[in-house]
Amino acid sequence: MSTALRAPYDVDKNAFDRWLMDRAWPRKDLAKAPAGLKPVPGDPGLPLLGHSLEMLRLGLNYAMKRYDQYGPVSWVRAFGVNVVSASGPEATQVVLANRDKAYSQKGWEYFIGPFFNRGLMLLDFDEHIYHRRLMQLAFTADRLSGYMVQVGDVVRDSVSSWSPKDGFLVYPALKQLTLDVATKIFMATTLGGEATKLTKAFVDTVRAGTALVRLPIGRWGAGLAGRKVLEDYFRRSLPAKRASDSDDLFAALCHARTDDGETFTDDDVVNHMIFLMMAAHDTSTIATSALVYYLGKNPEWQAQVRAESLALGDEPLTVSTLEKLPTLDLVLKESMRLVAPVPWMVRRTVKDTELLGHHVPEGVFVTTLSWLNHLLPEYWTDPLRFDPERFSEDRREDKSHRFAYMPFGGGVHKCIGMHFGTQEVKTIAHELVRRFEWTVPADYDVRWDPTALPLPKDGLPISLTRR
Repeated sequence: MSTALRAPYDVDKNAFDRWLMDRAWPRKDLAKAPAGLKPVPGDPGLPLLGHSLEMLRLGLNYAMKRYDQYGPVSWVRAFGVNVVSASGPEATQVVLANRDKAYSQKGWEYFIGPFFNRGLMLLDFDEHIYHRRLMQLAFTADRLSGYMVQVGDVVRDSVSSWSPKDGFLVYPALKQLTLDVATKIFMATTLGGEATKLTKAFVDTVRAGTALVRLPIGRWGAGLAGRKVLEDYFRRSLPAKRASDSDDLFAALCHARTDDGETFTDDDVVNHMIFLMMAAHDTSTIATSALVYYLGKNPEWQAQVRAESLALGDEPLTVSTLEKLPTLDLVLKESMRLVAPVPWMVRRTVKDTELLGHHVPEGVFVTTLSWLNHLLPEYWTDPLRFDPERFSEDRREDKSHRFAYMPFGGGVHKCIGMHFGTQEVKTIAHELVRRFEWTVPADYDVRWDPTALPLPKDGLPISLTRR
């Protein structure tokens, strides 16, 4: 077993017990608060299971119910631990701005640490700044421009092979497309015969974080096995990348060097590649799927997006030409509001702190819910309605609060690949509307699986025709 997975799954039972107890929030702390602060309201739910089943089954609806019942700060017991919910823009801002450095990324370790060990999202404070500064060298403006040319080539080749029909499952098709983009841009290669195995490994590692049984069986076990597959693949590929001069992200991480001579170790590169590959194709697939769904439900908007894309002609999309697609920009923003690609984030307190007048003790898991923030009527007009004009310059409802709209997170951990991801999704949409028209039945409403990241439970069937 690699060192990345050794803890907390070591055979040392005492070590595992210490790890588990370190993550428990004693219930006696719920009723405690220093003078001038309130205890966090909430309840543990069912014995053993807590609220885990409700959260997995109802997802966003459950979060809304708790928000209506308790307000922006409350606690539940779920997945074996007690979790404080910081809901709404005000509470989110306190946690993500993190001015007193009370909120640590270590909250992610409990849910996805064994699967995305030491990925950028799991690093804290000075160490995070060090790794982010080095990684930023792979996301410079010049590199992004170079990436976009390659993205366009991959997208055009892929969508040209789609076979239009009624009931075309667009989610798995987009999943394969975004994985093709990620492997080309990030690794300058194709997966070949390993594609199916690696795709499954990525899916298993993402879904494992919400496993109810955290033993090497079932969903949790599949995640551990998936991590091993991914780690083996990138370690095998690393020596060649170290020796290459290819213009891809994998090579860029291998060769990244600051003016002070700082570089990534082999372990750093492997850990970051596993995390970035997951983030790059999973979140892009979700954002594009939501966009396709809402354009299928709203043909008038699909026609507007198509007219702008056709007006560009056949020239490849670049960072500058993307600015000539304002309607697509509005539609994408609204799609990511209605379906947040990363619906929640988790932190863990490293010291006692105050959250909107409530006392939150050290060692507590705290979640922020960007998807809920996107749908609160206090900040959005008729929030469940598809209305891209809410992002137009004369309305800008996203400016109602700094953390009312946050599809890429917020604070110092805001997504490092947000510009690449946005440009990738726009490129895919641009090529789709130029080649196809699609609809979904008027009475069809997609059901988003809340188990981990939101994905359409039925694969999102559309009626796809070639133009």
